[in-house]
Amino acid sequence: MSSSLEFGSIFLTLKVASVATIVLLILGTPLAWWMSRMKSPLKVVLEALVALPLVLPPTVLGFYLLVFLSPKGAVTNFLSLFGFSGQLTFNFTGLVIGSVIYSLPFTVQPLVHAFSNIPTNLLDAAKTMRASFLDRFKTIVLPLSRNGFLVAATLSFAHTVGEFGVVLMVGGNIPGSTRVVSIDIYNYVESLEYDKAHTLSAILLLFAITVLILVYSMNRRIAMKEKSC
Repeated sequence: MSSSLEFGSIFLTLKVASVATIVLLILGTPLAWWMSRMKSPLKVVLEALVALPLVLPPTVLGFYLLVFLSPKGAVTNFLSLFGFSGQLTFNFTGLVIGSVIYSLPFTVQPLVHAFSNIPTNLLDAAKTMRASFLDRFKTIVLPLSRNGFLVAATLSFAHTVGEFGVVLMVGGNIPGSTRVVSIDIYNYVESLEYDKAHTLSAILLLFAITVLILVYSMNRRIAMKEKSC
């Protein structure tokens, strides 16, 4: 494999991780807010569904995504009712969808924790002053949960960069189209090109260590602030 393909897979990996992280923050924020305020006994079921990718083998999740997103799958058939005629698998779209579902708990769980720690009396006071929900969310929730958003975005991005099983099942191994770094490493090992596998693996290892140091540092700062309050 040429170095141009390596740079292509690195760029694709970063592109997928960036888009997936943005989508996760957009979808995960209202879901996390709802979960943080939910009082129903069904909250446990919702929490289990969100956390499912943490314990479910990636190949199992990838297989079911492949079934539902295939040209004859339930999701594609549903979207066809609205005029959709494209393909959701073995392309960039499939990579993003798989990444969003696989990394969902890494976005939602930090946000739920951040939202749950916001004093309700501040929100109640703003509500009595007739501040709308969007005003309360923008002026109170967002500033107080800023670190939660940083942790969620960092973990989601890093987790997407390192995923393998889901993207292989949903996106395949198409050079220049769906071949991300983790698949490149797998291909190098299969072809006994250990020097190239070592190089890419070392990059991901250094990246993972850096991300974890940043996350633990942010969590430590959050804990120290909570103790001082």
